[in-house]
Amino acid sequence: VAILATGDELADLDEPLTDDKIINSNSYGIAAAVQEAGGIPLLLGIARDNPASLREKIAQGLNADIIVLSGGVSMGDYDFTKAVFQELGAEMNFWKLAIRPGQPLAFGKIQGKLAFGLPGNPVSSMVTFEMLVRPAMLKMSGQSRYGRPIVQAMFQEKISKGTDRRHFLRGSLTREDGVLKVRTTGAQGSGILTSMVKANCLIDVSESVERLVPGDMVDVHVLSDDFLVK
Repeated sequence: VAILATGDELADLDEPLTDDKIINSNSYGIAAAVQEAGGIPLLLGIARDNPASLREKIAQGLNADIIVLSGGVSMGDYDFTKAVFQELGAEMNFWKLAIRPGQPLAFGKIQGKLAFGLPGNPVSSMVTFEMLVRPAMLKMSGQSRYGRPIVQAMFQEKISKGTDRRHFLRGSLTREDGVLKVRTTGAQGSGILTSMVKANCLIDVSESVERLVPGDMVDVHVLSDDFLVK
């Protein structure tokens, strides 16, 4: 799996961190997720905010089975992914999904290789990898089950949401007196890495649901194998 981050604002781990830079956490988070799923990560570094840099980096990843980019898939002035994909003859299936986090998300094929354009926000990148890239990897490797285990648990909080998108809340799943209970890991902003670090599950809230209250049953994607064997 070839992994590429995009953006002039990114600094890699061996580069000086100035006030106008942020650490390239996405590449390493995705690389760890690739390894956990049984794949081999190929880190391509950072593509700067110009089409030439993006073309060069993507070309370096075309010997991999899957290409995963993070950032550059929204509609901003410096988001060139869509144009470069098209220049490279990509066959794109979609550029957006009705989910949160992760609405700006691209998927298609470049020269026969699966290509995913994930959002730049770290949590959005991790969640969309989990829900889309990981299942593709497992299916390509010949496994018959490529989703995480899904259980039902009793929700422990009050939340409200719009009905325009399906939400994947980062959650903490526990078992109390034989009953599975779940609550969020706290603030759910897509830049709050601790919301994902503390999570052992994703709470799957369909787009039609406007509110949840304590006692409601919800579907939960279990991220921790350790939890299932306890």
